Amino acid sequence: MQAAGSPHAHGSHLSSSPDCSELAIYSSSPKLDSLRAEPKLLQRRGSNSDLWNGQVHVLKPTFQIKGLHTIIRDASTSREDFIFYSDRLIRLLIEEALSYLPFKPKNIITPTGSTYAGVEWTTGLCGVSIVRAGESMEAGLRAVCKSVRIGKILIQRNEETAQPELYYVKLPKDIADRFVLLLDPMLATGGSAIRAIKVLLDHGVKEEKIVFLNLIASPEGVLALTNAHPKVRIITSEVDEKLNDVKFILPGIGDFGDRYFGTDD
Repeated sequence: MQAAGSPHAHGSHLSSSPDCSELAIYSSSPKLDSLRAEPKLLQRRGSNSDLWNGQVHVLKPTFQIKGLHTIIRDASTSREDFIFYSDRLIRLLIEEALSYLPFKPKNIITPTGSTYAGVEWTTGLCGVSIVRAGESMEAGLRAVCKSVRIGKILIQRNEETAQPELYYVKLPKDIADRFVLLLDPMLATGGSAIRAIKVLLDHGVKEEKIVFLNLIASPEGVLALTNAHPKVRIITSEVDEKLNDVKFILPGIGDFGDRYFGTDD
């Protein structure tokens, strides 16, 4: 799993911040209890969980994926390494997401004069990042999809009501005609993602045309999002064990945005 030479884990403080939400998450329910046991099952399959009817997709747990997680989750990893290996993982996640876009057969002629039976995408695509941490995934999307349009949504928690509130939105005018990759590296309670999806729906995007990409998800966040939007596909690289009492993902990674953008001092 090494990029030029052996990577060494170096460091940053591990401090997590919860997704902005006052979502009512029950501490115990048959579906949640099943999901809490589900991460290992999902990781073993490296694909869809029957429990979620194909709505949740987890990257196949290769040594490369596990090695990248080992580096970026390490509290002692330097910011330089954190960015480099996070970007690698983000790129793999985006490549996986593109596999779920609609396509049609397309035959082309190779330089040998032979016919190759291939495919091509049948719809437009755009990315939408949930500011601020989601912006860390924009470069990976641009590296894979040249000239892709990217919108932004800023959601913050109202300190008085504890509810997620929309502060800023800028989306492509034709977003209703496109598939949307919604970008946010962490899925904790699901509050920000659910609010962002509402924004997309209000702008005419169909629920089944939204793909939510995140690096690390909590069982509670997956449950909240799948219950709220059963047609939105979730693609993640790992599902962690749980949220703690203050809604931090465990074992988690800390505050991804702070570690990535260097504001965790």
